[in-house]
Amino acid sequence: MSDDEEITYVKKQKTIHYGSLEDQERIRLSSLAFTEGDAEPKLVGGNINVSNEYFDLEDAISKDKQALLEEFERKKKARHVQVSTDDDEVKKNLRKLGQPICLYGEGPAERRNRLRELLSRVGEDVVAKKPEEEREKRQQIKDQDTTWYHEGPPSLLDARLYMAEYSLLRSHIRLEKLREEASIPESTLTARLQDLHKYTTSLSIYCSQIGDTRPISYCRFSPDSRFIATSSWSGLCKLWSVPDCSLVQTFRGHNCNVCSITFNPHAGTAENICDLVSCASDGSVKLWSMDSKKEEPVADLEGHAPFRVSRADFHPSGRFLGTCCFDNSWRLWDLEQGEEVLHQEGHCKPVYCMSFQCDGSIVATGGLDAFGRVWDLRTGRCIMFMEGHLKSIYSIDFSPNGYQMATGSEDNTCRIWDVRKRSCLYTIPAHMSLVSGLRYQPEGHFIVTSSYDNTIKIWANKTWQMLKTLSGHDNKIMGVDISPDSKYIASSSYDRTFKLWAPEYSS
Repeated sequence: MSDDEEITYVKKQKTIHYGSLEDQERIRLSSLAFTEGDAEPKLVGGNINVSNEYFDLEDAISKDKQALLEEFERKKKARHVQVSTDDDEVKKNLRKLGQPICLYGEGPAERRNRLRELLSRVGEDVVAKKPEEEREKRQQIKDQDTTWYHEGPPSLLDARLYMAEYSLLRSHIRLEKLREEASIPESTLTARLQDLHKYTTSLSIYCSQIGDTRPISYCRFSPDSRFIATSSWSGLCKLWSVPDCSLVQTFRGHNCNVCSITFNPHAGTAENICDLVSCASDGSVKLWSMDSKKEEPVADLEGHAPFRVSRADFHPSGRFLGTCCFDNSWRLWDLEQGEEVLHQEGHCKPVYCMSFQCDGSIVATGGLDAFGRVWDLRTGRCIMFMEGHLKSIYSIDFSPNGYQMATGSEDNTCRIWDVRKRSCLYTIPAHMSLVSGLRYQPEGHFIVTSSYDNTIKIWANKTWQMLKTLSGHDNKIMGVDISPDSKYIASSSYDRTFKLWAPEYSS
Protein backbone atom coordinates (compact mmCIF):
# COMPACT_ATOMS: atom_id res chain seq x y z
CA MET A 1 0.00 0.00 0.00
CA SER A 2 1.36 3.31 -1.08
CA ASP A 3 1.19 6.54 0.77
CA ASP A 4 -0.92 8.10 -1.97
CA GLU A 5 -3.80 5.73 -1.42
CA GLU A 6 -6.48 7.15 0.75
CA ILE A 7 -7.58 5.19 3.86
CA THR A 8 -11.31 5.12 4.44
CA TYR A 9 -12.50 4.78 8.03
CA VAL A 10 -15.93 3.22 8.65
CA LYS A 11 -17.55 4.26 11.87
CA LYS A 12 -19.41 1.41 13.57
CA GLN A 13 -22.98 2.26 14.27
CA LYS A 14 -24.28 1.96 17.76
CA THR A 15 -26.76 -0.89 18.29
CA ILE A 16 -29.57 -0.27 20.71
CA HIS A 17 -31.04 -3.41 22.34
CA TYR A 18 -34.57 -3.35 23.53
CA GLY A 19 -35.78 -5.73 26.21
CA SER A 20 -33.89 -7.94 28.70
CA LEU A 21 -30.45 -9.24 27.94
CA GLU A 22 -31.36 -12.38 29.84
CA ASP A 23 -34.13 -13.18 27.36
CA GLN A 24 -31.83 -12.54 24.42
CA GLU A 25 -29.18 -14.83 25.91
CA ARG A 26 -31.75 -17.55 26.52
CA ILE A 27 -32.93 -17.31 22.83
CA ARG A 28 -29.32 -17.44 21.61
CA LEU A 29 -28.50 -20.51 23.60
CA SER A 30 -31.71 -22.18 22.48
CA SER A 31 -30.92 -21.61 18.82
CA LEU A 32 -27.40 -22.83 19.41
CA ALA A 33 -28.74 -26.06 20.84
CA PHE A 34 -30.90 -26.60 17.76
CA THR A 35 -27.98 -26.11 15.41
CA GLU A 36 -25.95 -28.77 17.26
CA GLY A 37 -28.48 -31.38 16.16
CA ASP A 38 -30.29 -32.03 19.42
CA ALA A 39 -33.71 -33.47 18.94
CA GLU A 40 -35.15 -31.49 21.79
CA PRO A 41 -34.20 -28.08 23.00
CA LYS A 42 -32.36 -27.82 26.26
CA LEU A 43 -32.97 -24.98 28.60
CA VAL A 44 -29.81 -23.80 30.24
CA GLY A 45 -30.46 -21.56 33.14
CA GLY A 46 -27.00 -20.31 33.89
CA ASN A 47 -26.86 -19.16 37.49
CA ILE A 48 -30.63 -19.11 37.88
CA ASN A 49 -31.98 -21.63 40.44
CA VAL A 50 -34.98 -23.47 39.10
CA SER A 51 -37.16 -25.48 41.60
CA ASN A 52 -40.09 -27.78 41.03
CA GLU A 53 -41.36 -27.43 44.61
CA TYR A 54 -44.69 -25.72 45.01
CA PHE A 55 -46.18 -24.26 48.15
CA ASP A 56 -49.69 -25.54 48.63
CA LEU A 57 -51.41 -22.49 49.93
CA GLU A 58 -54.69 -24.27 50.54
CA ASP A 59 -53.10 -26.92 52.85
CA ALA A 60 -51.35 -24.24 54.87
CA ILE A 61 -54.56 -22.32 55.23
CA SER A 62 -56.42 -25.52 56.30
CA LYS A 63 -53.79 -26.30 58.99
CA ASP A 64 -54.06 -22.78 60.33
CA LYS A 65 -57.81 -23.12 60.39
CA GLN A 66 -57.55 -26.46 62.23
CA ALA A 67 -55.23 -25.01 64.88
CA LEU A 68 -57.54 -22.05 65.26
CA LEU A 69 -60.54 -24.32 65.69
CA GLU A 70 -58.69 -26.42 68.28
CA GLU A 71 -57.80 -23.30 70.20
CA PHE A 72 -61.43 -22.19 70.13
CA GLU A 73 -62.50 -25.62 71.40
CA ARG A 74 -59.92 -25.52 74.20
CA LYS A 75 -61.08 -22.06 75.29
CA LYS A 76 -64.65 -23.27 75.19
CA LYS A 77 -63.69 -26.29 77.30
CA ALA A 78 -61.72 -24.07 79.67
CA ARG A 79 -64.83 -22.01 80.36
CA HIS A 80 -66.58 -25.15 81.61
CA VAL A 81 -63.68 -26.38 83.80
CA GLN A 82 -64.59 -26.17 87.47
CA VAL A 83 -61.76 -24.64 89.51
CA SER A 84 -61.89 -24.11 93.24
CA THR A 85 -62.01 -20.53 94.49
CA ASP A 86 -59.85 -21.48 97.46
CA ASP A 87 -56.34 -20.23 96.69
CA ASP A 88 -54.74 -22.94 98.87
CA GLU A 89 -56.59 -25.64 96.95
CA VAL A 90 -55.46 -24.07 93.66
CA LYS A 91 -51.83 -24.12 94.81
CA LYS A 92 -52.20 -27.74 95.93
CA ASN A 93 -53.54 -28.76 92.50
CA LEU A 94 -50.75 -26.89 90.73
CA ARG A 95 -48.21 -28.72 92.87
CA LYS A 96 -49.79 -32.07 91.93
CA LEU A 97 -49.44 -31.15 88.25
CA GLY A 98 -45.76 -30.35 88.76
CA GLN A 99 -46.24 -26.63 88.07
CA PRO A 100 -44.96 -23.65 90.11
CA ILE A 101 -47.58 -22.59 92.61
CA CYS A 102 -46.88 -18.89 92.14
CA LEU A 103 -45.38 -16.80 89.35
CA TYR A 104 -43.89 -13.31 89.69
CA GLY A 105 -46.64 -10.72 90.03
CA GLU A 106 -49.37 -13.37 89.87
CA GLY A 107 -52.48 -12.96 91.96
CA PRO A 108 -55.15 -15.49 93.00
CA ALA A 109 -57.32 -14.72 89.95
CA GLU A 110 -54.45 -15.18 87.50
CA ARG A 111 -53.46 -18.37 89.33
CA ARG A 112 -56.99 -19.76 88.91
CA ASN A 113 -56.91 -18.92 85.21
CA ARG A 114 -53.55 -20.62 84.80
CA LEU A 115 -54.85 -23.75 86.51
CA ARG A 116 -57.96 -23.64 84.31
CA GLU A 117 -55.77 -23.44 81.18
CA LEU A 118 -53.65 -26.41 82.35
CA LEU A 119 -56.70 -28.54 83.13
CA SER A 120 -58.22 -27.75 79.74
CA ARG A 121 -55.08 -29.20 78.11
CA VAL A 122 -54.44 -32.30 80.24
CA GLY A 123 -57.97 -33.06 81.45
CA GLU A 124 -59.91 -32.42 84.63
CA ASP A 125 -59.47 -35.95 85.98
CA VAL A 126 -55.66 -35.70 86.12
CA VAL A 127 -55.73 -34.06 89.55
CA ALA A 128 -57.93 -36.89 90.86
CA LYS A 129 -55.76 -39.58 89.26
CA LYS A 130 -52.51 -38.32 90.80
CA PRO A 131 -53.29 -39.43 94.39
CA GLU A 132 -54.52 -42.81 93.13
CA GLU A 133 -51.28 -43.37 91.18
CA GLU A 134 -49.22 -42.40 94.22
CA ARG A 135 -51.18 -44.82 96.38
CA GLU A 136 -50.62 -47.60 93.83
CA LYS A 137 -46.87 -46.90 93.77
CA ARG A 138 -46.69 -46.97 97.56
CA GLN A 139 -48.63 -50.24 97.61
CA GLN A 140 -46.27 -51.78 95.03
CA ILE A 141 -43.24 -50.78 97.11
CA LYS A 142 -44.92 -52.21 100.20
CA ASP A 143 -45.71 -55.47 98.39
CA GLN A 144 -42.08 -55.83 97.32
CA ASP A 145 -40.93 -55.57 100.94
CA THR A 146 -43.56 -58.04 102.15
CA THR A 147 -42.65 -61.70 102.61
CA TRP A 148 -44.86 -64.00 100.59
CA TYR A 149 -46.72 -66.81 102.32
CA HIS A 150 -48.39 -69.86 100.89
CA GLU A 151 -51.84 -70.75 102.10
CA GLY A 152 -51.44 -73.89 104.18
CA PRO A 153 -53.78 -76.79 104.75
CA PRO A 154 -55.96 -77.05 107.89
CA SER A 155 -53.37 -79.38 109.42
CA LEU A 156 -50.92 -76.45 109.55
CA LEU A 157 -52.84 -74.91 112.45
CA ASP A 158 -52.58 -78.16 114.41
CA ALA A 159 -48.86 -78.31 113.63
CA ARG A 160 -48.29 -74.75 114.85
CA LEU A 161 -50.19 -75.41 118.09
CA TYR A 162 -48.19 -78.59 118.67
CA MET A 163 -44.85 -76.83 118.11
CA ALA A 164 -45.89 -73.95 120.40
CA GLU A 165 -46.71 -76.33 123.26
CA TYR A 166 -43.60 -78.43 122.61
CA SER A 167 -41.22 -75.45 122.51
CA LEU A 168 -42.70 -73.78 125.59
CA LEU A 169 -41.70 -76.60 127.92
CA ARG A 170 -38.24 -76.99 126.38
CA SER A 171 -37.56 -73.26 126.60
CA HIS A 172 -38.25 -73.35 130.36
CA ILE A 173 -35.76 -76.20 130.75
CA ARG A 174 -33.14 -74.40 128.64
CA LEU A 175 -33.47 -71.12 130.56
CA GLU A 176 -33.20 -72.92 133.88
CA LYS A 177 -30.03 -74.59 132.67
CA LEU A 178 -28.57 -71.24 131.59
CA ARG A 179 -29.32 -69.79 135.03
CA GLU A 180 -27.47 -72.66 136.65
CA GLU A 181 -24.46 -72.16 134.38
CA ALA A 182 -24.41 -68.45 135.21
CA SER A 183 -23.99 -69.30 138.90
CA ILE A 184 -20.96 -71.57 138.34
CA PRO A 185 -17.82 -70.25 140.11
CA GLU A 186 -15.14 -68.71 137.95
CA SER A 187 -12.57 -71.26 139.08
CA THR A 188 -14.71 -74.06 137.69
CA LEU A 189 -15.08 -72.24 134.38
CA THR A 190 -11.31 -71.78 134.20
CA ALA A 191 -10.78 -75.50 134.76
CA ARG A 192 -13.24 -76.26 131.99
CA LEU A 193 -11.38 -73.98 129.60
CA GLN A 194 -8.13 -75.74 130.43
CA ASP A 195 -9.71 -79.10 129.70
CA LEU A 196 -11.10 -77.73 126.44
CA HIS A 197 -7.67 -76.47 125.42
CA LYS A 198 -6.15 -79.86 126.25
CA TYR A 199 -8.89 -81.61 124.25
CA THR A 200 -8.50 -79.51 121.11
CA THR A 201 -4.70 -79.43 121.04
CA SER A 202 -4.49 -83.23 121.23
CA LEU A 203 -6.94 -83.94 118.40
CA SER A 204 -5.65 -86.18 115.61
CA ILE A 205 -6.92 -88.76 113.13
CA TYR A 206 -8.43 -91.68 115.00
CA CYS A 207 -9.83 -93.63 112.05
CA SER A 208 -9.96 -93.19 108.28
CA GLN A 209 -12.29 -95.22 106.06
CA ILE A 210 -12.95 -95.35 102.32
CA GLY A 211 -16.68 -94.85 102.24
CA ASP A 212 -17.54 -95.24 98.56
CA THR A 213 -16.29 -95.11 94.99
CA ARG A 214 -17.57 -91.55 94.64
CA PRO A 215 -17.15 -88.45 96.87
CA ILE A 216 -18.73 -88.58 100.34
CA SER A 217 -21.11 -85.62 100.43
CA TYR A 218 -22.34 -85.71 104.05
CA CYS A 219 -21.90 -87.40 107.43
CA ARG A 220 -23.91 -87.39 110.65
CA PHE A 221 -23.62 -89.08 114.05
CA SER A 222 -26.54 -90.94 115.61
CA PRO A 223 -28.10 -89.47 118.79
CA ASP A 224 -26.42 -92.15 120.93
CA SER A 225 -23.02 -91.65 119.19
CA ARG A 226 -22.84 -95.36 118.30
CA PHE A 227 -23.24 -94.97 114.55
CA ILE A 228 -22.34 -92.59 111.77
CA ALA A 229 -24.25 -92.28 108.50
CA THR A 230 -22.68 -91.17 105.23
CA SER A 231 -24.15 -90.21 101.85
CA SER A 232 -22.35 -90.46 98.53
CA TRP A 233 -22.56 -89.18 94.98
CA SER A 234 -22.96 -92.80 93.88
CA GLY A 235 -26.53 -92.77 95.24
CA LEU A 236 -25.74 -95.03 98.21
CA CYS A 237 -26.17 -94.20 101.90
CA LYS A 238 -24.27 -96.27 104.44
CA LEU A 239 -24.36 -96.82 108.18
CA TRP A 240 -21.07 -97.34 110.02
CA SER A 241 -20.25 -98.29 113.59
CA VAL A 242 -18.27 -95.99 115.88
CA PRO A 243 -15.36 -96.02 116.58
CA ASP A 244 -14.14 -98.99 114.46
CA CYS A 245 -15.86 -97.63 111.29
CA SER A 246 -17.13 -101.03 110.12
CA LEU A 247 -20.04 -101.17 107.67
CA VAL A 248 -23.36 -102.00 109.35
CA GLN A 249 -25.98 -101.35 106.69
CA THR A 250 -26.34 -100.01 103.13
CA PHE A 251 -29.38 -98.05 102.01
CA ARG A 252 -30.21 -98.29 98.29
CA GLY A 253 -32.86 -96.22 96.59
CA HIS A 254 -31.38 -93.06 95.11
CA ASN A 255 -30.36 -92.96 91.47
CA CYS A 256 -28.19 -89.83 91.56
CA ASN A 257 -26.04 -87.71 93.88
CA VAL A 258 -27.23 -87.87 97.48
CA CYS A 259 -26.87 -84.45 99.09
CA SER A 260 -27.33 -85.28 102.79
CA ILE A 261 -28.46 -87.85 105.33
CA THR A 262 -29.63 -87.07 108.87
CA PHE A 263 -30.70 -89.03 111.95
CA ASN A 264 -34.03 -88.62 113.66
CA PRO A 265 -33.51 -87.19 117.21
CA HIS A 266 -35.40 -90.26 118.50
CA ALA A 267 -33.68 -92.79 116.25
CA GLY A 268 -33.62 -96.29 117.69
CA THR A 269 -36.73 -95.84 119.84
CA ALA A 270 -40.14 -97.36 119.30
CA GLU A 271 -42.01 -94.04 119.18
CA ASN A 272 -40.28 -92.64 116.09
CA ILE A 273 -41.66 -92.97 112.57
CA CYS A 274 -38.29 -93.38 110.83
CA ASP A 275 -34.64 -93.36 111.84
CA LEU A 276 -33.00 -91.49 108.98
CA VAL A 277 -33.85 -89.24 106.05
CA SER A 278 -31.84 -88.60 102.88
CA CYS A 279 -32.31 -86.24 99.94
CA ALA A 280 -30.85 -86.13 96.44
CA SER A 281 -30.27 -83.79 93.53
CA ASP A 282 -33.26 -85.18 91.57
CA GLY A 283 -35.69 -83.95 94.24
CA SER A 284 -36.24 -87.32 95.92
CA VAL A 285 -36.52 -87.51 99.73
CA LYS A 286 -36.48 -90.98 101.32
CA LEU A 287 -37.11 -92.20 104.86
CA TRP A 288 -35.10 -95.13 106.25
CA SER A 289 -35.24 -97.46 109.22
CA MET A 290 -32.27 -99.13 110.90
CA ASP A 291 -34.37 -102.06 112.12
CA SER A 292 -35.47 -103.03 108.65
CA LYS A 293 -33.44 -105.80 107.08
CA LYS A 294 -34.38 -104.52 103.64
CA GLU A 295 -32.27 -101.94 101.87
CA GLU A 296 -35.28 -100.12 100.42
CA PRO A 297 -36.69 -96.92 101.97
CA VAL A 298 -39.66 -96.98 104.32
CA ALA A 299 -41.39 -94.09 102.51
CA ASP A 300 -40.82 -91.37 99.90
CA LEU A 301 -41.77 -87.70 100.20
CA GLU A 302 -42.85 -86.49 96.76
CA GLY A 303 -43.37 -82.93 95.60
CA HIS A 304 -39.89 -81.47 95.11
CA ALA A 305 -39.03 -82.84 91.65
CA PRO A 306 -37.47 -81.76 89.38
CA PHE A 307 -35.75 -79.35 91.78
CA ARG A 308 -32.77 -80.40 93.85
CA VAL A 309 -33.19 -80.94 97.59
CA SER A 310 -29.90 -79.91 99.18
CA ARG A 311 -30.61 -80.51 102.88
CA ALA A 312 -33.18 -82.24 105.09
CA ASP A 313 -33.33 -81.80 108.86
CA PHE A 314 -35.58 -83.09 111.64
CA HIS A 315 -37.50 -80.92 114.07
CA PRO A 316 -36.36 -81.64 117.67
CA SER A 317 -39.68 -83.41 118.29
CA GLY A 318 -38.95 -85.89 115.49
CA ARG A 319 -42.49 -85.48 114.16
CA PHE A 320 -41.70 -82.80 111.56
CA LEU A 321 -39.14 -82.68 108.78
CA GLY A 322 -37.76 -79.64 106.99
CA THR A 323 -36.39 -79.75 103.44
CA CYS A 324 -34.43 -77.14 101.47
CA CYS A 325 -35.39 -77.00 97.81
CA PHE A 326 -33.84 -75.32 94.79
CA ASP A 327 -37.21 -73.78 93.81
CA ASN A 328 -36.29 -70.92 96.22
CA SER A 329 -38.41 -72.35 99.05
CA TRP A 330 -38.23 -74.63 102.05
CA ARG A 331 -40.93 -77.02 103.20
CA LEU A 332 -42.19 -78.54 106.41
CA TRP A 333 -43.59 -82.07 106.47
CA ASP A 334 -45.72 -83.74 109.13
CA LEU A 335 -44.44 -87.32 109.20
CA GLU A 336 -47.36 -88.58 111.31
CA GLN A 337 -49.87 -87.31 108.76
CA GLY A 338 -47.57 -88.00 105.83
CA GLU A 339 -48.24 -84.64 104.16
CA GLU A 340 -46.67 -81.27 103.48
CA VAL A 341 -48.04 -78.70 105.91
CA LEU A 342 -45.96 -75.66 104.90
CA HIS A 343 -44.42 -74.45 101.65
CA GLN A 344 -42.50 -71.31 102.59
CA GLU A 345 -41.02 -68.84 100.12
CA GLY A 346 -38.87 -65.85 100.97
CA HIS A 347 -35.46 -66.35 99.36
CA CYS A 348 -34.80 -65.04 95.86
CA LYS A 349 -32.42 -67.92 95.08
CA PRO A 350 -32.29 -71.61 96.07
CA VAL A 351 -32.42 -72.43 99.79
CA TYR A 352 -29.36 -74.52 100.59
CA CYS A 353 -29.25 -75.18 104.35
CA MET A 354 -31.41 -75.02 107.46
CA SER A 355 -31.20 -75.59 111.21
CA PHE A 356 -33.86 -75.94 113.91
CA GLN A 357 -33.40 -74.27 117.28
CA CYS A 358 -33.08 -76.68 120.21
CA ASP A 359 -36.49 -75.60 121.56
CA GLY A 360 -38.18 -76.23 118.23
CA SER A 361 -39.84 -72.81 118.08
CA ILE A 362 -37.81 -71.24 115.28
CA VAL A 363 -35.81 -72.38 112.25
CA ALA A 364 -33.01 -70.65 110.34
CA THR A 365 -32.46 -70.99 106.59
CA GLY A 366 -29.54 -69.95 104.39
CA GLY A 367 -29.68 -69.49 100.64
CA LEU A 368 -27.54 -69.00 97.58
CA ASP A 369 -28.71 -65.37 97.60
CA ALA A 370 -26.17 -64.75 100.42
CA PHE A 371 -28.96 -64.00 102.90
CA GLY A 372 -30.25 -65.89 105.90
CA ARG A 373 -33.68 -65.81 107.48
CA VAL A 374 -35.06 -66.89 110.85
CA TRP A 375 -38.68 -68.09 110.84
CA ASP A 376 -41.06 -68.44 113.77
CA LEU A 377 -42.72 -71.84 113.33
CA ARG A 378 -45.56 -70.88 115.69
CA THR A 379 -46.70 -67.91 113.60
CA GLY A 380 -45.02 -68.36 110.21
CA ARG A 381 -43.37 -64.93 110.29
CA CYS A 382 -39.81 -64.08 109.35
CA ILE A 383 -38.46 -62.60 112.58
CA MET A 384 -34.86 -61.93 111.50
CA PHE A 385 -33.10 -61.12 108.24
CA MET A 386 -29.37 -61.95 108.17
CA GLU A 387 -27.52 -59.69 105.74
CA GLY A 388 -23.73 -59.51 105.64
CA HIS A 389 -22.27 -62.37 103.63
CA LEU A 390 -20.92 -61.49 100.21
CA LYS A 391 -21.64 -64.87 98.62
CA SER A 392 -23.84 -67.95 99.04
CA ILE A 393 -24.48 -69.47 102.48
CA TYR A 394 -23.67 -73.19 102.52
CA SER A 395 -23.99 -74.09 106.21
CA ILE A 396 -25.89 -72.91 109.27
CA ASP A 397 -26.24 -74.18 112.83
CA PHE A 398 -27.92 -73.04 116.05
CA SER A 399 -26.00 -72.77 119.30
CA PRO A 400 -27.18 -74.91 122.26
CA ASN A 401 -27.96 -71.68 124.14
CA GLY A 402 -30.85 -71.12 121.73
CA TYR A 403 -30.22 -67.48 120.83
CA GLN A 404 -27.00 -67.59 118.80
CA MET A 405 -26.21 -69.20 115.46
CA ALA A 406 -23.34 -69.51 113.01
CA THR A 407 -23.33 -69.36 109.21
CA GLY A 408 -20.63 -70.47 106.78
CA SER A 409 -20.38 -68.92 103.34
CA GLU A 410 -18.68 -69.05 99.98
CA ASP A 411 -16.92 -65.80 100.93
CA ASN A 412 -14.61 -67.93 103.17
CA THR A 413 -15.99 -66.45 106.40
CA CYS A 414 -18.06 -67.66 109.32
CA ARG A 415 -20.45 -65.21 110.97
CA ILE A 416 -21.92 -65.37 114.46
CA TRP A 417 -25.46 -63.97 114.87
CA ASP A 418 -27.60 -63.09 117.88
CA VAL A 419 -31.35 -63.57 117.53
CA ARG A 420 -32.09 -61.33 120.51
CA LYS A 421 -30.17 -58.37 119.02
CA ARG A 422 -31.03 -59.34 115.44
CA SER A 423 -27.50 -58.51 114.35
CA CYS A 424 -24.10 -60.03 113.58
CA LEU A 425 -21.84 -60.34 116.62
CA TYR A 426 -18.59 -61.37 114.97
CA THR A 427 -17.11 -62.31 111.59
CA ILE A 428 -14.46 -65.04 111.58
CA PRO A 429 -12.07 -65.05 108.57
CA ALA A 430 -12.15 -68.81 108.76
CA HIS A 431 -10.62 -70.40 105.65
CA MET A 432 -8.86 -69.88 102.34
CA SER A 433 -11.83 -71.32 100.46
CA LEU A 434 -15.58 -71.64 100.94
CA VAL A 435 -16.91 -72.92 104.28
CA SER A 436 -18.73 -76.15 103.41
CA GLY A 437 -19.92 -77.11 106.89
CA LEU A 438 -19.96 -76.06 110.53
CA ARG A 439 -21.23 -77.47 113.82
CA TYR A 440 -21.53 -76.26 117.40
CA GLN A 441 -20.16 -78.50 120.09
CA PRO A 442 -23.14 -79.98 122.05
CA GLU A 443 -22.29 -77.83 125.07
CA GLY A 444 -21.50 -74.79 122.93
CA HIS A 445 -17.84 -74.43 123.97
CA PHE A 446 -16.45 -74.32 120.42
CA ILE A 447 -17.34 -74.43 116.72
CA VAL A 448 -15.94 -76.78 114.10
CA THR A 449 -15.75 -75.59 110.49
CA SER A 450 -14.80 -77.47 107.31
CA SER A 451 -13.71 -76.01 104.02
CA TYR A 452 -12.74 -76.70 100.43
CA ASP A 453 -9.16 -75.80 101.43
CA ASN A 454 -8.87 -79.41 102.78
CA THR A 455 -8.77 -78.35 106.44
CA ILE A 456 -10.95 -78.44 109.55
CA LYS A 457 -10.64 -75.68 112.12
CA ILE A 458 -11.84 -75.36 115.70
CA TRP A 459 -12.82 -71.96 117.09
CA ALA A 460 -13.35 -71.05 120.74
CA ASN A 461 -16.75 -69.67 121.69
CA LYS A 462 -16.98 -66.03 122.84
CA THR A 463 -13.35 -65.20 121.97
CA TRP A 464 -13.57 -66.79 118.47
CA GLN A 465 -9.87 -67.60 118.46
CA MET A 466 -8.63 -70.56 116.46
CA LEU A 467 -7.75 -73.47 118.73
CA LYS A 468 -6.67 -76.14 116.26
CA THR A 469 -6.32 -76.89 112.54
CA LEU A 470 -6.89 -80.49 111.43
CA SER A 471 -5.25 -81.55 108.17
CA GLY A 472 -5.36 -85.00 106.65
CA HIS A 473 -7.77 -85.10 103.72
CA ASP A 474 -6.35 -85.13 100.20
CA ASN A 475 -9.20 -83.14 98.70
CA LYS A 476 -11.91 -80.65 99.64
CA ILE A 477 -13.96 -81.43 102.76
CA MET A 478 -17.71 -81.49 102.10
CA GLY A 479 -19.14 -81.97 105.60
CA VAL A 480 -18.32 -82.12 109.31
CA ASP A 481 -20.09 -83.22 112.50
CA ILE A 482 -19.47 -83.64 116.24
CA SER A 483 -20.74 -86.64 118.16
CA PRO A 484 -23.37 -85.89 120.85
CA ASP A 485 -20.98 -87.14 123.55
CA SER A 486 -18.27 -84.77 122.19
CA LYS A 487 -15.74 -87.60 121.87
CA TYR A 488 -15.33 -87.59 118.11
CA ILE A 489 -15.35 -85.24 115.15
CA ALA A 490 -16.28 -86.71 111.76
CA SER A 491 -15.48 -85.29 108.34
CA SER A 492 -16.46 -86.39 104.84
CA SER A 493 -14.43 -85.50 101.80
CA TYR A 494 -14.26 -85.41 98.03
CA ASP A 495 -11.39 -87.92 98.29
CA ARG A 496 -14.05 -90.66 98.93
CA THR A 497 -13.10 -91.08 102.59
CA PHE A 498 -14.53 -90.09 105.94
CA LYS A 499 -12.37 -89.66 109.02
CA LEU A 500 -12.87 -89.71 112.77
CA TRP A 501 -10.85 -87.27 114.83
CA ALA A 502 -10.30 -87.80 118.56
CA PRO A 503 -7.85 -86.75 121.29
CA GLU A 504 -4.72 -88.86 121.48
CA TYR A 505 -5.33 -89.63 125.14
CA SER A 506 -8.87 -91.00 124.55
CA SER A 507 -9.33 -94.70 125.16
